[in-house]
Amino acid sequence: MAFILKDSYFNPDDLEASVIGIASDFTNHDSGLHQHEKAQFLYAPSGCITVISENKKSILPPTMGVWLPANFPHRVITRNVVAYRSIYFDTALFPEIPVGLTILNVNNLLKEIIERISFWEWDMPFDLQKNVLSVFWEEFYSAAKENLTLIVPQDLRIKPFVEHWNLGESLPPFLKKLAIDALVSEKTVSRIFLKETGMSYQEWRQQWRLQKAIELLAEGKNVGETAYALEFSSDSAFIEFFKKYLRATPMKYFQ
Repeated sequence: MAFILKDSYFNPDDLEASVIGIASDFTNHDSGLHQHEKAQFLYAPSGCITVISENKKSILPPTMGVWLPANFPHRVITRNVVAYRSIYFDTALFPEIPVGLTILNVNNLLKEIIERISFWEWDMPFDLQKNVLSVFWEEFYSAAKENLTLIVPQDLRIKPFVEHWNLGESLPPFLKKLAIDALVSEKTVSRIFLKETGMSYQEWRQQWRLQKAIELLAEGKNVGETAYALEFSSDSAFIEFFKKYLRATPMKYFQ
């Protein structure tokens, strides 16, 4: 059995299989911070997944997958309907796998291979998996790497606000408003973000909005709805913002 229900108990470390694939459909789901002994490849053919680690926030639209190394603490969040695919690997059998979080583009062939593995039986003999896994690794290592990851500041004066934003309960405000809310000076906020993220607060805020835009569009929101949700002055202003960072309009990007 490879398709599991949202509330079903599942722990890949309880299973002896070297490669374990699962599929599920989630609406609103928060895994909580956890880790497992097996490495994991995570992908959503529809919807959008947010992956949060100790100081990073990554998003996965349907064009991207993420590699999570073994014993890597992470939290997976989905909103609305998401087709969830996950593959777990016994690291002893695959010594050359990546040792860090890696985000990559998923082409049509890799997508089909992920589907095949996600639905095969957990007790399938490894010899019957070899050919499919060979194609998976070939496409995995040749895929273009992406960087839709944002460093999250850990300073206790700022971190609660970032967590609030990441849960979708509000948007990052302008610098002056954040400084007032955090009871610190604007210079202090700027110094914290530059030190912990390598970006000014304004640059970080724009990257956060870009991530959120991709998330909303992947969930089925149109340009107008996304522009409104992120408080852009107009649809055209949002499209120009999107093109500035991703060199494509929202429609072309998701094609």
